[in-house]
Amino acid sequence: MSIVNTLSLESNRQIKINFDGGDLSSDAGLLLIKEFVSKLGIDKLLGKAFKTNDPALFRYHTDQKNLLQMIYMIIAGYFEDDASDELTNDPVFKSVLEKDALASQPTVSRFFNRMDEDTLNQFLAIGRVLRKC
Repeated sequence: MSIVNTLSLESNRQIKINFDGGDLSSDAGLLLIKEFVSKLGIDKLLGKAFKTNDPALFRYHTDQKNLLQMIYMIIAGYFEDDASDELTNDPVFKSVLEKDALASQPTVSRFFNRMDEDTLNQFLAIGRVLRKC
């Protein structure tokens, strides 16, 4: 049996996981979820197959990143969009989403308000693709 001292994630080589008792976070398991998402290509699939009907030419927090933020928040047990204000500068969430700061509650609420029948159909199509994996 081998002992793992330090492990690098394939999705982001700058993230190192070790078991030396350093800084702790109750949400660190999201790093492994990110690795799983990356291995399946879910993040890339969302980038290609998901877009709200948004007239804005530029958004700092893109639809894909907002959706991923909400998925990771739900996995971590944060079920309400107002939890995003508490997590805006959380180091694990920032690392998982590869952002300097998370979208705030008002940004997430505006994101949800842009969803319509087209986005629902996109979710159905994404689900079909994932079931084929």
